[in-house]
Amino acid sequence: MKSRTKLKTSDKQAPPRKVSIAKLVPTSEPNIDDEAEERARGGVQSLGRAFSIIEEVARHREGIGLADLSKLVGLHNSTTFHLAKTLVSLGYLRQERDSKRYRVGRPLFALAASALDEIEMVNLATPVLEDLSRESGESGHFAVRMGDAVVVIARTSGPGAFQLTDRVGVVRPAHCTALGKIMLASLRPDQLKRFLERVELKPSTKKSITDPAVLLRDIAEIRRSAIAFDDGEFNAEVRCVAVPVYNFTGEVIGALGISGPIWRLSIQALQSRAKIVQTAADRLSGGFGAKGPASHSR
Repeated sequence: MKSRTKLKTSDKQAPPRKVSIAKLVPTSEPNIDDEAEERARGGVQSLGRAFSIIEEVARHREGIGLADLSKLVGLHNSTTFHLAKTLVSLGYLRQERDSKRYRVGRPLFALAASALDEIEMVNLATPVLEDLSRESGESGHFAVRMGDAVVVIARTSGPGAFQLTDRVGVVRPAHCTALGKIMLASLRPDQLKRFLERVELKPSTKKSITDPAVLLRDIAEIRRSAIAFDDGEFNAEVRCVAVPVYNFTGEVIGALGISGPIWRLSIQALQSRAKIVQTAADRLSGGFGAKGPASHSR
């Protein structure tokens, strides 16, 4: 008889096991990358709004209230308030205690001053003056105030013959030069009064203004028109025209002008070139952060 061999339980073939495969199911929960990107977008938006507030406050030299500021930057009052509050805490804005108006803070002026040092001012002014000299045919000058006088910190020569040879760094009296009278016209009344009390109006030529009353009338006209002329007042053989240059706060930081020999630059010729000089000054003012054409008059 054939013997039968029984299969042991362990020898029986095991049924196939079910393998569980994890499925990737999309989730509505935000991941880390989404959150970081959202925070970055929010940070850029807040930064842009903060700079808009600073720029708008800087344009209002007498200060600006919350309601008007919110309207101009296009934000809700509460949003503007919180951003301005942060800027005040950092010192970039300050708020007057009584009127609650916002003004530019001192740290911002310090930053602007460090950016607009003399070297940077020359770098910005030189290409503007070069274009001005080419277009007008005359020497171009950019001067800033230095005490009770003005100092020329950048100059260029025109393509024509008989160009002036003034060097950079030359100091000129304020009362008998077009560049200087622009700077005098930018002073507050009390500053101008003190200037006239301490400075002797010495004549450089027969046409120099030496009477304070006459100078005040001239300055009043310059404030109205934002243009100053020098008809042989410092050098009897030279005529000049100058206009103000502004910074981002609307303050006059310098004067830009052209000059040439009286036989080539008649008063009419100077007046006809005034628009060219003004256009150049607008361009330079834009380089210093001024908004729009520099047609300010005090």
